[in-house]
Amino acid sequence: MNPPDALFCLSSHCPYCPAMLQILADLVKRGVLGRLDIVNLEARPDAALEWGVRTVPWLRVGALVLTGQRSQEEITRLIERAASPTGMADYFHDLLRDGELAQVLATVGRHPDSLAALLPIVANPEASINVRIGAGAVFEEFSGQPPMRALTERLGELTGHADARVRADACHYLAMTGAAAARAYLTRRLRDDDSEVREIAAESLETLNAVLAGTASTDRLVG
Repeated sequence: MNPPDALFCLSSHCPYCPAMLQILADLVKRGVLGRLDIVNLEARPDAALEWGVRTVPWLRVGALVLTGQRSQEEITRLIERAASPTGMADYFHDLLRDGELAQVLATVGRHPDSLAALLPIVANPEASINVRIGAGAVFEEFSGQPPMRALTERLGELTGHADARVRADACHYLAMTGAAAARAYLTRRLRDDDSEVREIAAESLETLNAVLAGTASTDRLVG
């Protein structure tokens, strides 16, 4: 597998940028990074707007971003995650754990398919409450949008999870897909062994039906 490429944004007056630049240059020499593109935002302020850079140092490897002064260990871990199939999920978990919801939202906004990387959090009943709440906030932000609808089948599969908390959360998020296919999964959970799952499934089904009815009404008016 080829090593990933990196984009590094700095400014002339940043006291932390030279040290990070040296670390990155060394990683290129060692072949850990395939290429390093460097942008001075004082010379190219348009780049900050294009990439959503609000502070320097700013490093992007693949779709993963680090901001602020970082150690070689942290940078290397980001590179490893960028090359790993589970890297995005781990990246999102750590961001939500550290309260960096805005960074997760920004990443999904730029890479809609990455929304699926939050599903391992939903499927993990042992995930911390702040991480689970953060994942829910991201799903809610994309409610009814194509990236959320694309998760319908995988969320539906989670409604059959062994843990009732996972089943309940999956039912709640299914309503946010706005997809007619979610009805079948929610209807089955109306007979769940757990009373809370049954209650959330009923509420989610009601919400989903209202959304679908509203969509149908809009379609008729447009037609």
